[in-house]
Amino acid sequence: MAEKKKKIRVGVIFGGKSTEHEVSLQSAKNVVAALDTEKYEPVLIGIDKEGKWHKSSGAEYLLNSENPKLIALNKRAAQEVGLTTGEKSGLIVLKSGETEALDVVFPVLHGPLGEDGTMQGLLKLLDVPFVGPGVLGSAIGMDKDVQKRLLQAAGIPVAKFLTVRAEEKGKITFAKVQKALSSPLFVKPANAGSSVGVQKVKKEGDFAAAVADAFKYDSKILIEEAIEGREIEVAVLGNENPIASVPGEIKPNHEFYSYEAKYIDENGAVCEIPAKLSPQMVKKVQETALAAFKVLECEGMSRVDTFVTKDGQVIVNEINTIPGFTKISMYPKMWAASGISYAELIDRLIELALERAKREKKLQTSFQE
Repeated sequence: MAEKKKKIRVGVIFGGKSTEHEVSLQSAKNVVAALDTEKYEPVLIGIDKEGKWHKSSGAEYLLNSENPKLIALNKRAAQEVGLTTGEKSGLIVLKSGETEALDVVFPVLHGPLGEDGTMQGLLKLLDVPFVGPGVLGSAIGMDKDVQKRLLQAAGIPVAKFLTVRAEEKGKITFAKVQKALSSPLFVKPANAGSSVGVQKVKKEGDFAAAVADAFKYDSKILIEEAIEGREIEVAVLGNENPIASVPGEIKPNHEFYSYEAKYIDENGAVCEIPAKLSPQMVKKVQETALAAFKVLECEGMSRVDTFVTKDGQVIVNEINTIPGFTKISMYPKMWAASGISYAELIDRLIELALERAKREKKLQTSFQE
């Protein structure tokens, strides 16, 4: 009788200290539900808003899981845990003095302290494979200022923008910005996601409040020109040879594709997948997304958001290195429309993480002549 194949232990880490905590919980719920339990053994690790780690063993790891506004970690159904290095594999979850090794980690974390290279650096130090871009790609993907400058240097079009640091905010005026960028404008934190702290400014009276709000979330903000164009997104999957999904189009029913439109209001936007584009434009958008993915040192997965203008330009808005996996998220929906189901997508992402770890194991870590 053939020996039963050992299941791959997948640590699903979610929650976190960022403003996108609740979005992460929604995403994690769907990722966990999609894991093939014949092949994988999920280990659920929730990080609360204070930064404490909790390992859950049962189905009740979330409270109010059907309500995006009230969803929360169920800390009563979990044990507080810590991390250390292990003898054979990298990440160990400590539980009442016992240790449990993980084979791979799926960080379902959005925003700072999860998507920005910090979690990736920790996992790298602990020598455990993880899903998604590495330390550099994650850090670049979170910092929209650095991201846009790298895209510009590579000749990939982005919206005109100004970067303002906290020590400069007293010097910036609506008149100066309007002269450089015209109006309306978008004001946003440089390091945030899910449209947190983003405001569209049409007149001088709203400018100071928008700047102040963006500085609540970061010490560096971006002020961008508003691009008139269709909001087209592309999902990217792969390591050395990434592939692009069919594009999808976002048609917001709000003023713009805000946090509420993305995650709270199920009628906040119409998502048209595939987007109604000519074959030539589909190819151009996909090629632009793949180019951005490579320039920004990404691997595993990312969602590339673009604007397609009336004159046929494809302008990159931003890249998201851990895109949403909620029931209304574009990344899994675009892959489903491209022929890759949600469960197969999760499977491929884990395989890509293990492949990269295997590749990196072959690299020398000490000098030998």
